[in-house]
Amino acid sequence: MTSVAFQIGNFKIYWYSICILLAVIIGGYVAIKEAKKYRIPEEFMINLFFYMIPFAYIGARLYYVAFNWEYYSNHTNEIIQIWKGGLAIHGGLIVGLIWLIIYSKKYKIKTFRLTDIVCVGLILAQAIGRWGNFFNQEAHGSEVTLEFLKSLHLPQFIIDGMHIDGAYFHPTFLYESLACLIGFIILLIFRRRRYTKIGQTTSLYLILYGVIRFFMEGLRTDSLMLGNFKMAQIVSILMVIIGIIMYIVLNKGSKLENRYNDGELVEDVNF
Repeated sequence: MTSVAFQIGNFKIYWYSICILLAVIIGGYVAIKEAKKYRIPEEFMINLFFYMIPFAYIGARLYYVAFNWEYYSNHTNEIIQIWKGGLAIHGGLIVGLIWLIIYSKKYKIKTFRLTDIVCVGLILAQAIGRWGNFFNQEAHGSEVTLEFLKSLHLPQFIIDGMHIDGAYFHPTFLYESLACLIGFIILLIFRRRRYTKIGQTTSLYLILYGVIRFFMEGLRTDSLMLGNFKMAQIVSILMVIIGIIMYIVLNKGSKLENRYNDGELVEDVNF
């Protein structure tokens, strides 16, 4: 398997980059379509993403590099080579959220309104972006047998892609991609509920992705470590705890208050 999609002269376009670009475009489109239903201008969302996406990718890269500093301190020229892989989603989430909070405060729109809009597209983007790991043959699980992979009734190209250095491995990229796709459907349905409150879709995202990533990380062999613990599992546990607390707190009061789908609660965005 090659990680290069095509080449123009000496300029190479990697499948990883294409997957990430598709994830951004499709996830952003979903968010923009949802925002329009609440009178939030398309230009407002595009401006949000124009800054948030680069910041998030810088955060994702710096997070990854920080936990692999022993290697990158001796290969500093590779720090910017993100097309070869090496993005940590949790770093991207942290930096992206910081920018979203700043942006929402600047234009006086509820932060949870924006996170509810963005997180549904985000989990879909995560489902798409995981395929970049497949083409880079990274973020896989522990070694398995060919018979095991065949028992999953996987397409042959995935089985072939999981044949790395003479052995077969768990396609954790696929497990997480499918789990995120299911999470996307769940969130899509959940935020359409009549009594869903502002912020609860965000809390459910934290719970869903926290659970998904915790179990996926248990299978992976390339985890970022904090001592003897897998950092992604620590963050995932925190996400689930925060998500549960948020959901409970936001659920207090009348079920008719602070509803996500209440047209009267939509702010006018001056942009």
